[in-house]
Amino acid sequence: MFRHILLTGNCIVVVAAIVISVGCTNGTSPGTSAPNPAVTEAVHGHQPSVHGGTLISIGKDNFHAEAVFEQGAKLRLYMLGADETKVMDVEDQTLRAFVKVGGMKETLPFELRADPQPGDQQGRTSQFVAELPPDAVGKPVQIVIPSVRIGADRFRIAFASDAAHTDTAMPAKLGSEEEQQVFFTPGGAYTAADITTNGKTVAAVKYRGVRAQHDDNPKPGEAICPISKTKANPKFTWVIGGKTYSFCCVPCIEEFVLLAKEKPAEIKDPKDYVK
Repeated sequence: MFRHILLTGNCIVVVAAIVISVGCTNGTSPGTSAPNPAVTEAVHGHQPSVHGGTLISIGKDNFHAEAVFEQGAKLRLYMLGADETKVMDVEDQTLRAFVKVGGMKETLPFELRADPQPGDQQGRTSQFVAELPPDAVGKPVQIVIPSVRIGADRFRIAFASDAAHTDTAMPAKLGSEEEQQVFFTPGGAYTAADITTNGKTVAAVKYRGVRAQHDDNPKPGEAICPISKTKANPKFTWVIGGKTYSFCCVPCIEEFVLLAKEKPAEIKDPKDYVK
């Protein structure tokens, strides 16, 4: 059972457990000029989460989401309706998010990208996926998503996890089992020589602590990330097929290596990834 304290106007939802969720539309409620100081309290139960994740209340339980921390650094966010047993798709969008690691004062930015599930309508998604920044893996974290569009409204979501929701089974120097499978096994255009040249490591470890800065407006002639098509960052490079490619962030490196292994014919020369 979850215990909520709801403040009308500017909405505050306090959840007794590891979830903190805040959902508010922009501005004050229609017909009001200032936040209402009245506080109401509601106690009710939720159904168990389908994927064993953290259930999040959005907008006074008008909607819900489920956050699942998978092995390694992956985070999945499933969108649910007022009835948390029902899947809900929302407008396809990229969610800007910030994570604060326990013991750290600063926050680290990352993105959750739409990953539609079967049955989602065209241009909509019921699932978002992200790779947490390397510094957040295996540690207690607090995550804030400042804006999620649901219909005509926007909501702010916040939730937290403890170390039990992240993977610490693999040594940090090796990365997760899934990462090792991606980066330590050759295939397609990705060769054994590439693995050696890249330092026999995984991208999340090699670029631990390096911040990604996404620039959606690269200038003509500038290198672009082969996956996101945003401006490439020379700090994030990986060798595939003996050639050095530049990316915007670690998740794009992983996705491109998988593409090189599974669909090598789709891989272009580095000079072709230019605005």
